[in-house]
Amino acid sequence: MIGGLASLVVVVAVGFAAFASDGAIGLRTGGARAAETADRAAATDSRLYATGPLTPVGCRVPPISDGSASMRRFMDVLSDCLDSSWRRQFGKADLAFEPPERVFWDAPGRSPCGTYPNPGASAFYCPANNSIYVGAGHIVETSGREPLENFAVFARVIAHEYGHHVQERSGILAYGHRLMETSDAAARTEASRRIELQAQCFAGAFLGAERATLPMTRAQYAAMIVDVRGRGDERLPPDQRDHGSGRTYAGWVGTGFSGRRLAVCNTWTVPSADVD
Repeated sequence: MIGGLASLVVVVAVGFAAFASDGAIGLRTGGARAAETADRAAATDSRLYATGPLTPVGCRVPPISDGSASMRRFMDVLSDCLDSSWRRQFGKADLAFEPPERVFWDAPGRSPCGTYPNPGASAFYCPANNSIYVGAGHIVETSGREPLENFAVFARVIAHEYGHHVQERSGILAYGHRLMETSDAAARTEASRRIELQAQCFAGAFLGAERATLPMTRAQYAAMIVDVRGRGDERLPPDQRDHGSGRTYAGWVGTGFSGRRLAVCNTWTVPSADVD
């Protein structure tokens, strides 16, 4: 009897544990679903989209001469402008904002997101420590030795990486990373392109807002677009196309530049053909 009663208690206990486990799973699933919904809203209906155009901060960048010291000064001044511009925009949306850290490097190194430089890449944003990494000399090398007077080519790179910080601070990047957590290569690379092309648009929005004082002349704009068109990934295999074709990579910069309002940078609700 003692044995039989003990067995009954074990059965009841196991049944209760299973019931409790099912309930816990249900709570986790519901919580995950709520988090996913919140992440989606942060990207597709970001409060930043309703803030109108970026407010000009009167940014004036110094000319770039040979040597990393001059490029570093250029990048610091431009980054100060980006800090001021996006801080104001986040304020309009009543969103908290802290500017990113800057690592303008001359020698190879390591970040929480990996070593640098990476082949063909002069700059990256690391969300693990909210930092922008740019090679002061590498940025010229990876532009095909663009003439230094075409500063818009280099400004676009900085503004693009800063755009990723904007995505991180506003919650947009979390949704993009969530979409990339899939074994479907096509869905994963499309999500990556939506991230990258929005950063392009944010860069264009900043450069457009500061066009009068940088200044962003027609010649500067043309040099930037030619450079960006050459960075498209349409020749890569489909499972490696994570940035966008030259057409869309340049197109989203132009969209931001001439859009006059940040809502035009919502890459999360447009058809797949617009982020190819």
